[in-house]
Amino acid sequence: MLLNCYQEELLEAGCDEAGRGCLAGPVFAAAVILPKGFVLEGLNDSKQLSHEQRALLRPIIEQEALAWAVASCDHEEIDRINILNASFLAMHRAIEKLQTPPQYLVIDGNRFKTYPQIPHSCIVKGDGKYLNIAAASILAKTHRDEYMTNLHVGYPHYNWQQNKGYPTIAHRKAVLEMGLSPFHRKTFNVSAPQLELFSKNA
Repeated sequence: MLLNCYQEELLEAGCDEAGRGCLAGPVFAAAVILPKGFVLEGLNDSKQLSHEQRALLRPIIEQEALAWAVASCDHEEIDRINILNASFLAMHRAIEKLQTPPQYLVIDGNRFKTYPQIPHSCIVKGDGKYLNIAAASILAKTHRDEYMTNLHVGYPHYNWQQNKGYPTIAHRKAVLEMGLSPFHRKTFNVSAPQLELFSKNA
């Protein structure tokens, strides 16, 4: 069972990102402050949920949270400052957009660049331990998926509507056939041994 928050003395925001491992598109981050005693059946790490489950939970989180915000870093920023720094920057942007300023931050993962004047704790697999991080994981994931589905319309060959920019064999194959789109991350390696094997046997 997930706990509401990491600590109760200070107003706490949970933070998470989505899209770090993708070949294309931005990395998205969300920050969420939940009310004390918040309960939402089914709320869990977004990776443990289906698309339909996330879609049902998102509007409830957005309606009932004390504050929430979503922000991103695009593919050009990712290429310029690297994906780890871009993930931190997207989180900072989300925190900055919160209408209620948090007094404490809990971050999913083991590293974070300190946000000015707000203490934080990094929680490995925090999206499966604390509701506010789980809520942030769902908002980051659903907002990014929506963005990539809209982007798919102009670039259907890469099938972003289905793979959301992640490095599936079909996505890698499409890049090798069509070249990079304007939204691909140029610093990410597209080729892969399993793709070469797949291509030879195709």
